[in-house]
Amino acid sequence: MGSKNKLKRFRENETFQNVFQPTREEVVGDLMPLKGKWNSDFFKNDNPLVLELGCGKGEYSVGLAEKYPNKNFVGIDIKGARFWRGAKTAVENGLHNVAFVRTQIELINHIFAEGEVDEIWITFPDPQIKYKRTKHRMTNSEFLKLYKKILKKDGVVNLKTDSEFMHGYTLGLLHGEGHEVLYANHNVYKNEGSPEVVTSIQTFYEKQYLEINKAITYIRFKIKD
Repeated sequence: MGSKNKLKRFRENETFQNVFQPTREEVVGDLMPLKGKWNSDFFKNDNPLVLELGCGKGEYSVGLAEKYPNKNFVGIDIKGARFWRGAKTAVENGLHNVAFVRTQIELINHIFAEGEVDEIWITFPDPQIKYKRTKHRMTNSEFLKLYKKILKKDGVVNLKTDSEFMHGYTLGLLHGEGHEVLYANHNVYKNEGSPEVVTSIQTFYEKQYLEINKAITYIRFKIKD
């Protein structure tokens, strides 16, 4: 993507009421006015609050928002030029139950209050296969502790990935640490019984994976206290 195109998208993001782009200083300084008040002050309802972490172009967040109008969705990504597409689609389609925040995943406890979130989706994250990249894997122990802080007591996490490594790593870690695996499937489009929410929404890259018969995996789990 050209730099001119990126700048155009950044400027357009600034005009969208469903996009928030705080500075790191504002986030770390807990200056996000919506922290703890996403439902009351932005969505203006008390529907369940669902996050998509590393939302990319925002396709999954928008797809979920269309499918579940009685839930509120927030997509998180550090690259605003990417989720511009999802934000624009939401505006064009009049979706008022989805928003986007440009920030780093490790700062989400500054964006959302303790126990504010009902559910988390992690869709096609970078598996960070090299051992020295373990700390960047979005289902490692430190990230799970972070998610636990903002999730409600019965909150759940969903991982959808094309990476057999990420699927296996996560399952092993969940079992090893005693978390509750609610559902696991190593090929959601081939095995029967896959939840519709997993198979009915497909991202651009997911469609490409399916064209080359790459298996898409899914885990739904609860993080132990």
